[in-house]
Order: sequence, then structure tokens, then C-alpha cells
Amino acid sequence: MTEQDPESEQELSASGSPIYRYEDVEPADFSLASGDDEAIQAISDHIERHIGLVSGVFHELISDKVHIDVHFVEPSADFPFKVLVTSGMSDLPMTVPEGAEDMRYAELCILLPSTWEFPQLGPDTDDEDDEIENTYWPIRWLKFLARFPHEYNTWLGHGHTIPNGEEAAPYASNTKLGCMLLLPSLSLPDEFRELKINDEKTINFYCLYAIYKEEMDLKMRKGYEVLLDKFEKYGITDVVDLNRPNAAAKKGFLGLW
Repeated sequence: MTEQDPESEQELSASGSPIYRYEDVEPADFSLASGDDEAIQAISDHIERHIGLVSGVFHELISDKVHIDVHFVEPSADFPFKVLVTSGMSDLPMTVPEGAEDMRYAELCILLPSTWEFPQLGPDTDDEDDEIENTYWPIRWLKFLARFPHEYNTWLGHGHTIPNGEEAAPYASNTKLGCMLLLPSLSLPDEFRELKINDEKTINFYCLYAIYKEEMDLKMRKGYEVLLDKFEKYGITDVVDLNRPNAAAKKGFLGLW
């Protein structure tokens, strides 16, 4: 996976943000990592202060570069959806462009319907089985993207787009969504978006918006604000909806085009 050349057509899009492709960037060498207990506690406290009680954590047994855990919050009256939030991505600074030093530290979240059921994984489970992948892929992508900037000496931030392979293939057999857009969550409180650890470190929390390839293409042409305007107009939120309408469909979506 690699960032496109800054002079490429994608980089000259209205959004001005990079799109990452699966190509030929060499990852850094493998190195075992363990979690920072103080950082994990600070992030857990931040989640509970602004969203709700952390009811469980998906732990990594063996970690490369950074130790990524995924914290789970049950739906509530204020937030009627499931929330998954990473910790560990911010253990190391990302390699950001000059002038973006305040974007060096980040964590990710994804919002899922209250009815979402996670698979039961065991030592003999094939976690790439289609039936398991239908509900496991949000966890897989949180962990993959949280580790991605540290493996490839790059960064992820506001407005970045990451497709599932060169063609933004569907994440699972039960959806056509195949790309992630990183933006602050519109469904969670503004206070959740940042966590100041100290004078040198502020963590930015980004939400993963699962989008269609056509929506990614629209965002790259006209900017994410245009895409979000269409989301707002047609009631599309940042909570994953496997079968929602495609806001960038050229035909058949409420006369959009």
C-alpha cells in the first residue's frame, strides 16, 4: 500500500487529501510491541467520560510496532449504537508533513448498529471465513489502519481515504461498502475528538466512515464536504449501514444526479 504521488490526479482533487493504494511500499521491519498501560487507561477514561462504560476489550496477543486494543461500548439512550475505539495507535507519533505536527497522534473509532453481533473467535477459527468476516471486518480494519502509518512511515488524518484494495472491493459478502473515509464523528460529542495527554501530545480521534467506491471517487473529485452534504440531505450517518443507498450513484438514488 502506498500514498499516491503528490502530483497525481487524485492528489490534485478538491479535498487535497491523499488516497492510499495497495502497491509497492516496503513496510518497516517487524518488532514486538506491548501496550502502554498509562496511555490505555487515559484513553479508556476518555471513552467513559464522553461515550459510556467500556464493557469489553479485544486484546492483541502478539503485536507488531504498536499494541492495538479495541475498546467496546454498548449502545445507550444517548448513543444508540455500538462504539469501537482503538488504543495503541497513539503510542508512537506518525510521520506527518511539515506544519502538521499537531496531527502526529491519533486513534480510531467505528460506529455499528445496535444489532451488530460479533463472531466468537477461537484458536481454531478461520477468521477469514465469509460468515465470520461479515461481522468481523470492522475490527480487522480498525486494527489494520491503526498499525498502518507505523508500518509504512506515513500518516492518517482528516479526510484521508483508504480503499479495500485497488478496486475498493466489498468488505464482506453482505455489503458493497469497500472504502474508509477518516473524519471526526458527527454522532459522538465534540469533546471526544481530542485528548490532551501533555504539552507535547494531543490525541486526535477519527471515525471510520464506511463508504462506496463511487462515493470515494466523488470525494476525490469534489472534496469530502460535498459528500457529507449528500449524506446529510439523505439521512446517511456515520453509523455503518451495510445496505444503505449510494450517495454518489449516478442513477436511481432519489434523482441525485
